[in-house]
Amino acid sequence: MEKQKKAIGRRKEAVARIYISKGSGKITVNDRDYKVYFPLMYLQNQVELPLKTINAMDQYDVNVTVDGGGQKGQAEAIKLGISRALCDLDAEIRVTLKPAGLLTRDPRSVERKKFGHKKARRSYQFSKR
Repeated sequence: MEKQKKAIGRRKEAVARIYISKGSGKITVNDRDYKVYFPLMYLQNQVELPLKTINAMDQYDVNVTVDGGGQKGQAEAIKLGISRALCDLDAEIRVTLKPAGLLTRDPRSVERKKFGHKKARRSYQFSKR
């Protein structure tokens, strides 16, 4: 049985479960090709970035299950998950991915709405009369 690694990537509300194994370079997101799932080129580049960084685009098969959030959050969650899975497969890969900033979980998320405000910080319009 071939070695398959699991990893999780998160960004905003998106959660991506990554299953990576040696293969021909096929990336599948929710049972669809990633180029079909992410039609925008910059999102496709986000998904490919960890594999391009280590020059292994055609060495690993990646199967992804992602839910929650929007397209950009999902793409960045996949990027983090693939990076983590690659580090589990081979410890030397970490030396290349860490300086590129691919192992850092982006902590930014939506600020909660406060009472007495229209949005998180925007107040209702003040009326003098």
